Amino acid sequence: MPKMKTHKGTAKRFKKTGSGKWVRPKAGSGHHLEIKSSSRTRRYAGKALVPNVHAKQLARLLPYE
Repeated sequence: MPKMKTHKGTAKRFKKTGSGKWVRPKAGSGHHLEIKSSSRTRRYAGKALVPNVHAKQLARLLPYE
């Protein structure tokens, strides 16, 4: 049986916390920030928890996390 491969695009975006939950960066903070309001860009700061409904798929994409 060959080794399972980590999905590299997913590995760059999602991380596992110490308690086993998944976190992701918030979308929308990439570019065109000068036309977005300050309150809107503050919403994009930080990380967000991934819902548990996606945990099984993330575990399959990142088998060694």
